[in-house]
Amino acid sequence: MDLYLGVDVGSVTTKLALMDKEKNILASCYLRTSGDPIEALKDGLRYIEKRFPKNGKIKGVGSTGSARHLAGVVVGADIIKNEITAHAIAAITRVPEVRTVFEIGGQDSKLIIIRDGVVEDFAMNTVCAAGTGSFLEHQAVRLNVPIEEFGKLALQAEQAVRIAGRCTVFAESDMIHKQQLGFGKAEIIKGLCEALVRNFINNLATGKTIEDPIVFQGGVAANEGIVQAFRDFFQGKKRIIVPPEHGVMGAWGAAILAMEYAPQKTAFAGFEVVDRQFESRSFTCEDCPNACEIVILKEENDIKALWGSRCGKWTPATMEKKWKEESLKKPLEIEEEESLIKG
Repeated sequence: MDLYLGVDVGSVTTKLALMDKEKNILASCYLRTSGDPIEALKDGLRYIEKRFPKNGKIKGVGSTGSARHLAGVVVGADIIKNEITAHAIAAITRVPEVRTVFEIGGQDSKLIIIRDGVVEDFAMNTVCAAGTGSFLEHQAVRLNVPIEEFGKLALQAEQAVRIAGRCTVFAESDMIHKQQLGFGKAEIIKGLCEALVRNFINNLATGKTIEDPIVFQGGVAANEGIVQAFRDFFQGKKRIIVPPEHGVMGAWGAAILAMEYAPQKTAFAGFEVVDRQFESRSFTCEDCPNACEIVILKEENDIKALWGSRCGKWTPATMEKKWKEESLKKPLEIEEEESLIKG
């Protein structure tokens, strides 16, 4: 059985999807990144390995997400693509007639315009956290409401309280003020959902033609309150579809792209990668005004990959040379210090 693996590693969550050649998802997982993308990726691989078909063979691996380069090196990806491409191909696969994609994850929000199966335009909001999964979870904790019940509680409210949703700081202070005035949790949560939908539309959809069907995906699509708020915003005039795989659409898209790329031989490192020790470190190059942030991935003493250099100056070879020069220079500096102390 030919199988394809998709990996989507973000700052908040890590998703993996195992797919057959008919594009059916055989196994998937949705995990917390918890500030350690490598360990989260290993946990995901362990989960997939336990559910891996006995007669299966990985023929291709795709990587996406904000940590796609890191994940691609660790797992051995054949193709590394941005989130827009991965989410778009997954949406088109699930709903071929899709015209618009709303994607809200833990860190950012995306709007993708699709015409005739091709991405025509897109917008991303990576500055303001209002409406993202992290912000909603923070408010759920503050209100002492389980995040799983957050959306359901919003649906129970008879009316919504007007909440300022243009900024996370203003939204939270407005919610606190409304609580102090005596409004109930359900009314406040419904008002928050509506405010965050207005924020999404105002930030991403201004000047764009939103046509249906709309596919709503990402972790926040599990929030029934947000889904209903989108439907209410469009007053039922737009068809909004929430796919069953909404949480792992990026990973599924990466797997589809890996299958379409069709490598002669996959670079997949195997499930034994979970037992290998990786270390990532970074530094800022100050050799020019670009001030590139260079990320280095090491396995024991070997540099596996290096990225972030705009001019291409920094490569594993030049990095090794730099470290060697520094290691030779260090004993001389110590010797000079000791001679100064003695003197």
